[in-house]
Amino acid sequence: MSLDPQVVWEQRWHPLREEWVLFTSHRGGRPWIGETHAPRELDPPAYDPTCALCPGNRRLRGENPAYTGTYWFTNDLPCFSPDAPGSPDGDSFYRTRPALGTAEVVCYHPDHGKTFVDLADDEARAVVELWAERYRELGSRPDVDHVLIFENKGSLVGTSNPHPHCQIYAGNLVYAHMEREAEAGRRFFERTGRFLGQEVLAREAAGPRVIAANDHFVACVPWFARYAYEILILPRRQAASLAELTAGEREALGLMIREVATRYDNLWQMPMPYVMAIHQAPTDGRDYSTFPFHIEFHPPLRKPDTMKYLAGPEIGGGSMTNESNPDDRAADLRSAAGPHYRKGTAG
Repeated sequence: MSLDPQVVWEQRWHPLREEWVLFTSHRGGRPWIGETHAPRELDPPAYDPTCALCPGNRRLRGENPAYTGTYWFTNDLPCFSPDAPGSPDGDSFYRTRPALGTAEVVCYHPDHGKTFVDLADDEARAVVELWAERYRELGSRPDVDHVLIFENKGSLVGTSNPHPHCQIYAGNLVYAHMEREAEAGRRFFERTGRFLGQEVLAREAAGPRVIAANDHFVACVPWFARYAYEILILPRRQAASLAELTAGEREALGLMIREVATRYDNLWQMPMPYVMAIHQAPTDGRDYSTFPFHIEFHPPLRKPDTMKYLAGPEIGGGSMTNESNPDDRAADLRSAAGPHYRKGTAG
């Protein structure tokens, strides 16, 4: 049987999660008669009197000060609590345990209308510095085994408030992806004597999937990407967490995050929705020196108006399918460099 060279049936091993990803790039252009989402160009005001995150405004359980830079507070409806009671309903099979810890909100900037692409160099650095500070402080608590820092940007990923902010979940739950990455990094080091994150960096840094780089970090669409425009930010040296970065590295990380966010917006001349998550070592007291610290971006769009839906193979089967070629998607993002399309500057 003669096969069309454009047809791809391939599985690629995801070394960080230790799972297979199915690649079928020939299906990316299939006829689409499902739901589409028109691109939205939002123009929120610099101050919104109804916003729970703007300076001076009342929240559900508190009031914001007139902050002028970064600002954090304990979430008014946290998913973890230091006072979480145990449940009497569990048994040895249907087990339960209290959700101990806390949750916080980090506001990047007092201006309601900004996003990360609008932050000046020192403002981007201040966000990363605050992340590192919160990781250290929260991770030192006896009821916190893991500190997950993440940003949901855009209504398509469930964001209800456009004010520039992220969240921190710090509790006695080590999130599954990070737990798997910790074990993968440990096993890889025991087997090879090399760091897993640095191995991924070595493969990507010299290849066609790099979209941006500076002295301390590389951003790429990885060979094993699960989403069309997924991006990893990888450190150029082994680090397990934000706490292990130098001041220069934290500054460079802020600039790289802004660069990635700018290229996303420039790609289709619209604010790109995404989920950003900082993957870093748990804080439960074990040795995580081999943990592959990195940042992941997962945009839900594969075209300006078309979602990547998680359906039968992903939800029903538990494995991701990527209907694009990471090399091609990286080329798209490389071509989206330059000043931000809306404001003429990335900073």
